[in-house]
Amino acid sequence: MMNTDNRVTVYYDGSCPLCRREIGFYKNSTGADLIRWQDVSQTSDGQVATDLSCQQAMARFHVRAADGTLKSGASAFVELWLSLKYWRWLGTLFAHPPGIWFLEKCYVGFLRIRPAIQRRIK
Repeated sequence: MMNTDNRVTVYYDGSCPLCRREIGFYKNSTGADLIRWQDVSQTSDGQVATDLSCQQAMARFHVRAADGTLKSGASAFVELWLSLKYWRWLGTLFAHPPGIWFLEKCYVGFLRIRPAIQRRIK
């Protein structure tokens, strides 16, 4: 799926208190106004995009790059960071192996404990 306006799109779970806090933090960053922020918890038909179901989007972080490429997990974070002025250094640091590999391992580990963290934040 191609982006028609060449903007990065961040898909996030607005029903998750932890996700809302993190996305709120990014939304206050320089350059955030150039990003499309899509709350997937507001999706009514189960499909966020032609290539992304609501279930997939709720289970894992996704970002659509300006060129239309759908990224997930660590690659999605890198894409987001590269789009924000003061986060570019972090995106650049993790964009290539072994950084992206390490970040993905950390993200998968985080996903295992996310439900416990979410329960504490509510």
